[in-house]
Amino acid sequence: MTATTDPTTTDHATSDEHVSPPPVRLALTPANAPPGLLDGAWWPRSRDLFRELPALTARLDVCWGRITRVTVNPTHWPVIPRKVPVAGHTVGVGWFSKEQDPHKLILLSYTADRGRWDLLVIPPETTAASADRLMSAAAVPGSLLTVSMLMDDEHRIRDAAEDRGRTAEWDAEGGAAPPLGHSTGLRASATLER
Repeated sequence: MTATTDPTTTDHATSDEHVSPPPVRLALTPANAPPGLLDGAWWPRSRDLFRELPALTARLDVCWGRITRVTVNPTHWPVIPRKVPVAGHTVGVGWFSKEQDPHKLILLSYTADRGRWDLLVIPPETTAASADRLMSAAAVPGSLLTVSMLMDDEHRIRDAAEDRGRTAEWDAEGGAAPPLGHSTGLRASATLER
């Protein structure tokens, strides 16, 4: 999949229209925690990077220093703006189709101690329960779980819950087979007596 850029992004940046962004749904590893493969998770409300990134980067500017660049994989982002305005500065946006996991966001900064952070991006349509599990798992200090591992684990959990739900519904509707040895109109022991 190739990334697209929105030719109207400069129009957004100069617009007089000021809409306050919704609160950022974010979980971060604690400061000074042992490094791991991820620095936390972000659960955006939409797949609109131009709308979602300003609130995220403004929030992270406070924690990590001024964010200057963000990279994504274009798989889940229909439009990738080249630049996004953030309180007092502009953040460059880039993409990597093959080199970056589709569920990862990389943030870059010119801070003295550290200049890169990796976040799990939780799909906007994810249920609150799934997002909570993913955010908690991605924020574990020193974790060696990759974005793909976390997403695969969550898919298995969700699929198992759906299977249990379907089985319970089927049983409630009378679809369960009678237990072995249970009378079905024929004597179960008839074949054993011969």
